[in-house]
Amino acid sequence: MSGMTLAPVDLPLAEAATYADWFSCLAEPTRVRLLHAVATAPSGVTVGELTEALGISQSTCSHHVRKLADIGFVRLRRERTATIVSVNPACCTGFPQAADAVMGLLAPRPCCPGDLPADVTVRPMTGDDWDAVLRIYGEGIETGIATFETTVPSRETLDAHWLPGHRWVALLDGEVVGWTAAAPVSTRDCYAGVAETSVYVGAAHRGRGVGKALLHKQVTAADRGSIWTLQTSVFTENRTSIALHQSAGYRTVGVRERIAERNGTWHDTVLLERRTDAVERPRC
Repeated sequence: MSGMTLAPVDLPLAEAATYADWFSCLAEPTRVRLLHAVATAPSGVTVGELTEALGISQSTCSHHVRKLADIGFVRLRRERTATIVSVNPACCTGFPQAADAVMGLLAPRPCCPGDLPADVTVRPMTGDDWDAVLRIYGEGIETGIATFETTVPSRETLDAHWLPGHRWVALLDGEVVGWTAAAPVSTRDCYAGVAETSVYVGAAHRGRGVGKALLHKQVTAADRGSIWTLQTSVFTENRTSIALHQSAGYRTVGVRERIAERNGTWHDTVLLERRTDAVERPRC
């Protein structure tokens, strides 16, 4: 026995029953293949075409189509003597959300990391910090799983790219041991509150909570500074960074397979984002 006390279940019984019906409907391989065939035919497909594509009898196909229609995964319409089957667009978002709800991914996320180290302070980056920032950037590149960059960008490049009010350094015993910065993702006004973030910790100071302290400052400053979305891409191999960002309220949006190449090797990245409702967002 672990002695762990579970929090009250916040998934309502009615929603759980609905999701159970959805999952039960798809607990049949032929039905899953049939739904896949319908979903990949945007203009719809006839029952006869489905019968031929799946290599099953028409009566079996009609039975599975009716089950999918009863749940709401597909829609049926008559055109002369044929029944046209099309995917219900709502299921494209509703079904993935159901999986997220069951797995707890829609539960309230943490505001920011806790248990911050008492001996680490974070302050705005200044011109005197650039040597340390570039050195730490280089130490991140050396890990092979921090960035697709293979050489440290110039101070001028980074200074022009990063948002002025969202660049921070962490200090330990007066020494710069890490940094974080945010950059705009677009020049369009409607995306003015969307920024891409980076966080780097010096090789000799990893595992000391420096990253926690930096992310705490990053996200709380963003919440106060009219930024409603922070996003970052992390190598799938960099589990420490993924966990760190999740502790700051970031959620996994998806995995981008073979998104870019580094030194002859293609890598996947995890796209994470953190949203806030504290900022009024403009319309495009």
